[in-house]
Amino acid sequence: MNLNRVIAIGRKEVVQIRRDPRSLAIVFLMPAMLMMLMGYGISLDQKNVPVCIFDREGSQQSQDLLKHFQASPYFRIVMLNTDYRSLTAAIDSGQCSLGVVIPNDFSEQLRKGGTVDVQGIVDATDDNTANLIFGYADAVVAGYSADVQIQYFQSHGLTETQAPISIDSRSWFNEDLDSSNFIVPGVVVLVMVVVGTFLTSLTMAREWERGTMEQLISTPVTPLEVTVGKLVPYFVLGLLDTAFCAVIAVWWFEVPFRGSVWLMLLATSLFLAVVLLLGYWISAATKSQLAASQISLVTSFLPTFLLSGFVFPIDQMPLVIRAITLLFPARYYLSLVKVIFLKGAGLGPLLPQLLALTIFAAILSTLALRSFKKSL
Repeated sequence: MNLNRVIAIGRKEVVQIRRDPRSLAIVFLMPAMLMMLMGYGISLDQKNVPVCIFDREGSQQSQDLLKHFQASPYFRIVMLNTDYRSLTAAIDSGQCSLGVVIPNDFSEQLRKGGTVDVQGIVDATDDNTANLIFGYADAVVAGYSADVQIQYFQSHGLTETQAPISIDSRSWFNEDLDSSNFIVPGVVVLVMVVVGTFLTSLTMAREWERGTMEQLISTPVTPLEVTVGKLVPYFVLGLLDTAFCAVIAVWWFEVPFRGSVWLMLLATSLFLAVVLLLGYWISAATKSQLAASQISLVTSFLPTFLLSGFVFPIDQMPLVIRAITLLFPARYYLSLVKVIFLKGAGLGPLLPQLLALTIFAAILSTLALRSFKKSL
């Protein structure tokens, strides 16, 4: 391989990138746009859920329960209803997502030390949201119940103020259970797919459509020199975009970065090699920018969004779908990014994912080199 020829091909590709407004927009605007849109737009948390209250009793004890809902960041009391019909009408109209009905013997049952049933009505149009709201409501009621239990024991002169068994929970790696710490690192993977696969899927097809491929074939450059020369500029741009996204994630969204920068660089380099070779292979095989862009979208961006674990947990998918996810490199890179960002793991636990990306890179490099032949 002649280094001067590789540099010449790379310089030619840089000139083409500078003259293509679409490529420049994807390189410089797409990372920032994806980070902001998905960082703020995708959230697995539910906060300020509108709540309607129908307090049948209106006692001090029932008001204390309402104060627990008011103090929770997950709920926002928007309406105090005077009858059951207005409560259900508010839920039907979408004014409230949760309706709480406090019985008329609430304080009396508490004084007796019995169990009191508080009715909760949730709009389950979205079942995932409904499950989250139920979980938050259970936590609020459990906190109030613990306070009432302590007061009951103390008022009766009992020393046992706690349940025999309790759970002292502690969250590791994402202490605040903030979904942005889960979502934002995954956006880095999407940026790499867009910048890598989509841009390089146009590079060879552009040569065919503009009629410059004949000139390139007539030169003494080898297929390996053409491949390396065309991919190196995009590799550098990909690393810059990754660094840019990582800075936004850490300094803007305050996602903790506990791992090694060098491990992040190694993982990103391997994944970039995979997506660049994939785009190059698609471009060389189709020889059409339109077809190449559509195929790259279907084979890279959509599987990354749906089948990499970015939004939907892989272990909750059916067995057949879980097996299919093994064929997409983004699954392994997403796992690497999250582990490096949040867990700060060393090289040992990351070796299986790194090995998988290395295998993908070797396979795609073989396919990419065989797809480009110096003949018309």
